This record gives sequence, structure tokens and C-alpha cells, in this order.
Amino acid sequence: MSTRILLADDQDDVRSGFRLILGSQPDMTVVGEAADGLAAVSLARELRPDLVIADIRMPGLDGLEVTRRLAGPGVADPVRVLVVTTFDHDDYVRTALSEGACGFLLKRSGPGLLIEGVRAAMAGDVLISPQLTVRLLREAQDARLSEGPPPPAALTAREEEIAHLVAEGLTNAEIGARLFISAGTAKTHIANIQGKIGARNRVGIAAWSWQRGGPAPS
Repeated sequence: MSTRILLADDQDDVRSGFRLILGSQPDMTVVGEAADGLAAVSLARELRPDLVIADIRMPGLDGLEVTRRLAGPGVADPVRVLVVTTFDHDDYVRTALSEGACGFLLKRSGPGLLIEGVRAAMAGDVLISPQLTVRLLREAQDARLSEGPPPPAALTAREEEIAHLVAEGLTNAEIGARLFISAGTAKTHIANIQGKIGARNRVGIAAWSWQRGGPAPS
């Protein structure tokens, strides 16, 4: 079944480029485009796409407000929102994720990561551009240096292994291939890990793993 996508970006050439990239995939279809945030929210509610790809800076409403209105806490019938932008400010990343975004990618990351981000979002993953993940991990490191390592959590050996793989930046599908399990099983393990260590997302798992001796940001 094809993933139905709505593009929200105020630049015509960006929307055209995304449409060509996504349209080249047999399992993705662009069903609408919006050049401002208000139109994006209206079209998303009208078309009910599987995913909205939204820029940060747009007229009317910015991408963070679009995310809050479509996917934020308390939204009765949420729509997945993947933020893809030129602006890599950490505050934007944190706000987007707290408002329900299912990923935060930089436009310069290239078409491959865009396609991977769409598939990750539809699989329930949260994909963040690698350079942003490194910065967020370093922030977590600085914040916790004075606190020492986190207390032990009752993770199984398999969950510890998966937490380390999340810290390496692997998706659910890649973790499944590495460990010879299904992507769905990997997703279940990750949900269990989040619950046990109190992590809100994959960045939280990665930071926890690093503090426990997992792969460090480079």
C-alpha cells in the first residue's frame, strides 16, 4: 500500500524536488502540496495523508506550530509529521519532537535520508539527521557529567544490545537484520527499553546507552 504524503514548504523548487524523489519510490505518493502553514493544516485535515513533510519557516504558521496542531499532545486524530528543514537549531529539534514530530531531517542530508525518514516514520521510528543526533548526545553528556552514570535499569541482555545499536544510529529494520529478528520485534524491544529507562525517544535511549558505556558520539 502506498504511503500518501503531503508536502508543506514555501519554496516551489523544494516541493518539486521532494515530489520527484518521493514519486520515484513505488510505495510513496504525493497527494498534495502547501506553500504555507495554514494551508498545510487545512489540507492535512481535508486529505488525511499518512504523513506530512513540513519545513520550519513558512508563512502563516511555522512548521513547529503545524506539528503541534496536527500531531501534538491532545490532538484527537493525529497525523504524522516529519520536519525537513535547512535550519538545524537544537531548540527546533527539541520543540518539534516534544510536539509530536516523527523525525527531524536536514535538507542537505540528501534524498536517501529523506526516503529513509518517510519509511522510518511509517514504521513508528523517529529518525533524526546524524549530525543533530551527535549534538544532542553531547548536550546529554554535558548535562549528566556532574550526575555520574545513570542508575542500573532492569534491561535484559537483548535490550542492552538493542540500546547500543540504537546509539549507533541503526533503524528498526537495520537492528532486525543485525540480530536476525523482525523489525516489529525490534520496535517492541525499543518500546520496552523506553519504558524501563524513562526515555522519550531514540535520542534518549542513545544518551542512556552512551552513559552506560555504549558507543560515544564522535
